[in-house]
Amino acid sequence: MNSFEYILSKQISWADRNKIKLLGSAISRGRETYTKDINNNLFEPLQLNTLSEINNGDGGELTGSTSKLPKMNALHSSSAIGVNVFQYWKNKNVSDLAYLLGLCRKDNKSAKNINFEQKFQISDNFGFAPNIDVVINNDEESKIKAFGIECKFSEAYSSYKHNGLKEKYLLEIDELWKDIPNLHEFAKTISPEDNTFRHLHPAQLVKHILGLKKKYGKNGFRLLYLWYDVFGEDGFQHREEIKKFSEITSKDNIKFHSLTYQELFVKMKKEFYEGNEKYIDYLTDRYL
Repeated sequence: MNSFEYILSKQISWADRNKIKLLGSAISRGRETYTKDINNNLFEPLQLNTLSEINNGDGGELTGSTSKLPKMNALHSSSAIGVNVFQYWKNKNVSDLAYLLGLCRKDNKSAKNINFEQKFQISDNFGFAPNIDVVINNDEESKIKAFGIECKFSEAYSSYKHNGLKEKYLLEIDELWKDIPNLHEFAKTISPEDNTFRHLHPAQLVKHILGLKKKYGKNGFRLLYLWYDVFGEDGFQHREEIKKFSEITSKDNIKFHSLTYQELFVKMKKEFYEGNEKYIDYLTDRYL
């Protein structure tokens, strides 16, 4: 069983245990890995502000039709796991979550709110601004203004090849590259095609760094790569690719970090289980 199938089988088993009926992406066609009602794929229904933020993103996660279900209805959706993990904390102490993610000390209380699919424009000449899955915003007095979080679930192990970095990012934004020479040189190796990385999508991370850097400056943000680990060669290779990217960003003093969902859930249960039992039990039962 390959890694993508492993993740899918775990999710199908979870749905079966909870008596959730599954359909194909085209409702009557396709593999039955989608819930008919999006709420069956979520720990709690989408809050109005979450719904608005995701609808304003470019992924079309909630767009469906009479013949096709929304992408977020998929059991293996990275958007769904992101909502299941992060939306809960919109009405909690966000700084506790930032600590669990390894983004700040436990006594740090700077984190104020959580947003989904926030856009950061890299250049006014580019019509498209990359969407970061989740952004934790800190208070105005904080040196670190924002924590950007890129969430990956099953897609890191799918058969689809990810895109490289378009040449315009190397040719039209010279000013943004000046104080990050190592990342600049690396970016050239994945443009226009990325033939090196199989699981990590570095072009996407490079664009997030450029967008956050333009908005907050080089020292005003942290970027976290939150990913789902698997057994075997795929998990090992994924971790090695993350390590390679981390070493490059470290040379330019860019604050890039990585954490697995599994590590996050174990830490949650150890430190914040009391008072959050239903939420943490849902995450551990479904994803561990």
